[in-house]
Amino acid sequence: MQFGRYYEEFEVGAVYKHWPGKTVTEYDDHLFCLITMNHHPLHLDSHYAAETTDFGRNVVVGNYVYSLLLGMSVPDVSGKAIANLEIESLRHVAPTFHGDTVYGETTVLDKTESRSKDDRGVVYVETIGYKQDGTVVCTFRRKVMVPKRSYGEARGGEQPGRPEPKPRS
Repeated sequence: MQFGRYYEEFEVGAVYKHWPGKTVTEYDDHLFCLITMNHHPLHLDSHYAAETTDFGRNVVVGNYVYSLLLGMSVPDVSGKAIANLEIESLRHVAPTFHGDTVYGETTVLDKTESRSKDDRGVVYVETIGYKQDGTVVCTFRRKVMVPKRSYGEARGGEQPGRPEPKPRS
């Protein structure tokens, strides 16, 4: 199974449909809110959300949706990355609720070889996240520094740092 891509493997216009999707539970949302200290009642207090918001229920915190989509994209986009350089834009387009399933896909917008090191390049991508009914909930654009194949081969190939099992005695 492929985990990330080398610079040479990216083609402008390619679309990677990340699989599988993730159904967001109340537990996922609340845990993310609590560990990131986002205690806004829109996300944590169902009575507050029902009585005082236009949605009438808790909304999943947007940074969780973004983080989920970013994680979904790793096997297809940044699994071999040297560095995530920039999040150019991030838009929360529509709300996500407990029980929604989020899917993602990433389009390669551009790629540029490094001017200072010949073993890497920068890939510019846009990821969109959408719910089970196709409603887009989040979009973001980012730049990722990825190695060329020569970089990977010089550091151990497809699974660098993987040890070999010792023979049984």
